Amino acid sequence: MEFSSKLLERSVNEMSQLPGIGKRTALRLVLHMLRQPKEQTLALSNALQAMRNDVKFCKSCHNISDVELCEICSSPGRNDEIICVVEDIRDVMAIENTSSFRGLYHVLGGKISPMDGIGPHELNIQSLVDKVKIGKIKELIFALSSTMEGDTTNFYIFKQIQDYNILTSTIARGISVGDELEYADEITLGRSIVNRVPFETSIKL
Repeated sequence: MEFSSKLLERSVNEMSQLPGIGKRTALRLVLHMLRQPKEQTLALSNALQAMRNDVKFCKSCHNISDVELCEICSSPGRNDEIICVVEDIRDVMAIENTSSFRGLYHVLGGKISPMDGIGPHELNIQSLVDKVKIGKIKELIFALSSTMEGDTTNFYIFKQIQDYNILTSTIARGISVGDELEYADEITLGRSIVNRVPFETSIKL
């Protein structure tokens, strides 16, 4: 792809680094921004810069937040005895959209995947185990995607906390095997949370 401007080429190259954005789509987006009022493009640039510089991770659940303790963890209306274990913020958003869960979350930041060089110590697993050790939590809901990596992560956490008096469950298999939570429709995901099953049962299937 030939460019008449090095500045345009640089912008297209940077835009194409985003997931799912190829060079042609990146060019279309950049040209669109170039046609907009300068203030609109600057507003986008400032918003991205502010997010990158100022965004925080909740000190309790590791969710993305504007403050040290996110709105979910600080809400008095949530049940802090039930924790839903998810991969990342997209899963929190997907489950929250169902309005079927009133507990708290714990964001792992990924799944165990040796092929990608991701082990237990690269994830927020130890802080979850530490929460369980305190003794206040009554139930952990494993809500990772139904993939080999998701099941491996669930089982690893289960082994770490199995000696504690805590109920472990997993979302019902209304979510197809291999599917990511963020792509599930709200009704199916909501029912999967409500109709969760004991984790010990799920690993015997």
